[in-house]
Amino acid sequence: MRAKRIAAIALWAALAGGSAVAVADQAADEAAIRENVEKYVEAYNRRDSKTMASMWSPEAVYMDPTTGEGVVGREEIAKQFDDTFAGSEDAKLTVTVDSIEFVSPNVAVEKGTAEVTYSEFDPEITQYTAVYVKRDGQWLLDRVSEEEVQPPPPSNYEHLKELEWMVGSWLDEDETATIQTDCAWTKNRNFLTRSFAVVAGDDVAMSGMQIVGWDPEAKQIRSWVFDSDGTFGEGKWTQKDNRWLIQQVGTLPDGSKSTAVNIITKLDDDTCTWQSVSRVVDGELLPNIEEVVVVRKTDVADPLAAIQLSGEIEQTEAADEPADATEATETNISSEAANEPAETSVPSEPAQQPNE
Repeated sequence: MRAKRIAAIALWAALAGGSAVAVADQAADEAAIRENVEKYVEAYNRRDSKTMASMWSPEAVYMDPTTGEGVVGREEIAKQFDDTFAGSEDAKLTVTVDSIEFVSPNVAVEKGTAEVTYSEFDPEITQYTAVYVKRDGQWLLDRVSEEEVQPPPPSNYEHLKELEWMVGSWLDEDETATIQTDCAWTKNRNFLTRSFAVVAGDDVAMSGMQIVGWDPEAKQIRSWVFDSDGTFGEGKWTQKDNRWLIQQVGTLPDGSKSTAVNIITKLDDDTCTWQSVSRVVDGELLPNIEEVVVVRKTDVADPLAAIQLSGEIEQTEAADEPADATEATETNISSEAANEPAETSVPSEPAQQPNE
């Protein structure tokens, strides 16, 4: 019995020792492959296609990402790189190895990203998969495939990121009305959209949409707003520390013009203030709208859905009313809207101002 136990211990020790040797060998093999990658990049950057080809197995296959066809054998691969180097003497290769996995003691798969840069052309970026085989103690490339990485779409996020704190739902309310604003990025973060609704009691008195974006020609943030009463306007944004000043110009439903300077001040990530000054409608100076506090609303399920539902209800009720009653209602709304500059009726809207 004791002899069997000693034999089992000896077997376990042998297996454990073999495992440790295998791990050590694999670490050495990975180091050798990574060293080959560095030598390959150096050969590419000095246009040494002969050295590059010698690092492939005799029957290796290179899948050309441009044509999708395979180039077979060292000689053909060397010719392929000679053709690549012709006319692009300034090309520089950099490689980032993401992973090396061993399929067997003599086969490994390397994955990573290769980038070729030029002095006068856009860089070429590909994601590659390289299969290595170990022959006579050397790791050789046996098959390489590449897939072109598409450049990310253009984005103005860098110019608009100072406004990212606005993303979310916001609320400003008093005893007469509640203003809900919902802000979100568009795809690729090229614009911010800000939908708003002015709710008085159970009625949506006004709703609208504002789009905020970067003007690459003027090198300035601009906005465009469209109200449900037909008013529309645009603004030019300027940042002053933690304040955004918006110089606003609008057109009212009757065609008269309005101007205002709206001011948004960020107090913290969940609180800001809004006010409107220098308000002029059709040449008449109006009183300023004093500063109001706007807070982030965390429990708004879907403000836009509520606005749309209210609109559908209003349309249904309007369809049941006599034509003269509908016209009278529209006339009253238009006459009231004519007394306000575009966007100044929405305290949650960001502000802009002329240079101080």
